[in-house]
Amino acid sequence: MRAVVQRVEEARVEVGGKTVGTIARGLLVYLGIGKGDTASDRAFLLRKILGLRVFSNEEGKMTRSVVDVGGSLLVVSQFTLYGDVRRGLRPSFDGAMDPTAAEQMYADFVEEARKTVPVETGQFRAHMLVTSVNDGPVTLIMDSRNHGD
Repeated sequence: MRAVVQRVEEARVEVGGKTVGTIARGLLVYLGIGKGDTASDRAFLLRKILGLRVFSNEEGKMTRSVVDVGGSLLVVSQFTLYGDVRRGLRPSFDGAMDPTAAEQMYADFVEEARKTVPVETGQFRAHMLVTSVNDGPVTLIMDSRNHGD
């Protein structure tokens, strides 16, 4: 499971001209699910995202998590995180999980996250317009298969 996580002042996602998800301060999470990803991958990545110390304390040091600051998540499905461009110029998405199974993993990720913080979402399998104000900018790339936790 892969994620691109951005610290934002605000973010929203639109589908067909209508806003389907919006947050103020928090984390914009682009979430990609790959073949072979499991509930363990989901739990690892969610724990890391919720615990990321990327928000500043009173001294300006990044020591606080989205939970600590009372922030929210905007989780946007992003199968293109599994785009492979090693050969040619057209990405191959063979590493992405089948859409039906991926949608369930995405829904489970969101459901688990909602137990801890407010969560808004995009719309799975839809063309989305995402607008964000990246704070910092702070952007991190995470992959559940690269953990040494």
